[in-house]
Amino acid sequence: MILSERMRVISALGIVMILTWGSTFYLLAVLSGPILAETGWTAGEVTAGVSLGLLVSGLAAGRIGRLIQREGGRRVLVAGMLLIAAGLILLGLSRSLPVYMAAWGLLGLGMAAGLYDAAFSTLGRIYGRHARSAITALTLWGGFASTVCWPISAFLVEAAGWRATCFAYAALHLTVTLPLCWFALPRVPPVPAGAQPDGDAPSRPPRAFDIRFWCIAVAGATLAMIASIWSVHLITILTARGYALAAAVALGTLIGPAQVAARVIEMLGRGRHHPIWTMMAAASLVLLGFLGLTLGSPAGAALVAYGAGNGLWSIARGALPLAVFDPEDYAWIMGHLARPMLMASAAAPMLGAMLIQGYGPRATLTALTLGALVPLAAAIVLAIDLARRNRDPALR
Repeated sequence: MILSERMRVISALGIVMILTWGSTFYLLAVLSGPILAETGWTAGEVTAGVSLGLLVSGLAAGRIGRLIQREGGRRVLVAGMLLIAAGLILLGLSRSLPVYMAAWGLLGLGMAAGLYDAAFSTLGRIYGRHARSAITALTLWGGFASTVCWPISAFLVEAAGWRATCFAYAALHLTVTLPLCWFALPRVPPVPAGAQPDGDAPSRPPRAFDIRFWCIAVAGATLAMIASIWSVHLITILTARGYALAAAVALGTLIGPAQVAARVIEMLGRGRHHPIWTMMAAASLVLLGFLGLTLGSPAGAALVAYGAGNGLWSIARGALPLAVFDPEDYAWIMGHLARPMLMASAAAPMLGAMLIQGYGPRATLTALTLGALVPLAAAIVLAIDLARRNRDPALR
């Protein structure tokens, strides 16, 4: 496959990632206030929609992975754009909580078929073991989702209201992201070596207890939970440490650029190192960030470390399974890894609220610091296991 076609695929998926993340996961950052003001629902009821969407997405992730492994990602991603558009239309029409929740259920299905995990699986299906650089490049695009879509959302809400904003994003998916998925992705994805031409070959997933799979899954679920708690409760915890609201907001804005900068540095490495070291760096930086906040280090430096670790993890979660498992099983594995991560993200905001209410912001920060030890421990165990397998080819 020539370079220009590869760049076309990555660029198309990059635009898709910006708009899908911006109109689903990041949507309520701007729309929650107007929704609360118009409907009179509680903040918990409004944010429960995102949790429901993530839960549905996690439950559907395994099935989505199997579909991409069997058929490629083009039609799955197109279906994801249709589902997200339908969910946004229903969200804009919702005037009762049941309809609002149903809209987030549809959005959850669209998220399963249209966010990073589906896109990574699609790239793995197309490029096999050579997909790592494409995955890294795609995370650079995705890192600008909030930067691009929050101002768009704010402008649309101010100009036409939150319901019209949902309809506008739905139109963008029908006229921009859906055609990009349909026309830019290969119509007939390459069949991996050893698979049946009709794509019906049975998958060969890892053994029921494969320590490599479980190390990635445990680390991913923990980091997803930490990131979701932090994104929702960051301001509360920082203001409890004595920062003014404006300062806490300004500090929070450091996370996004740090994520992108770390991804750029990873991309400049051109894949010369094994992705286990990317995972190790990601887990170490996240722990360093929370440890710094807990010990009273400058919050700016701590949040930059956290953001860099979070940015590197988004690469490791896609590149590591590709490096340690058979590429033929990549989409299947990504789907099953996505399930615990998305379900952890769904439970995290409520868990964070319970921790803050029951033990206070400072104790919650300590709990997050202790939790950050888990992914680092998983990375160390995985590194030891991979080194053992490299020494003994019979274990591979």
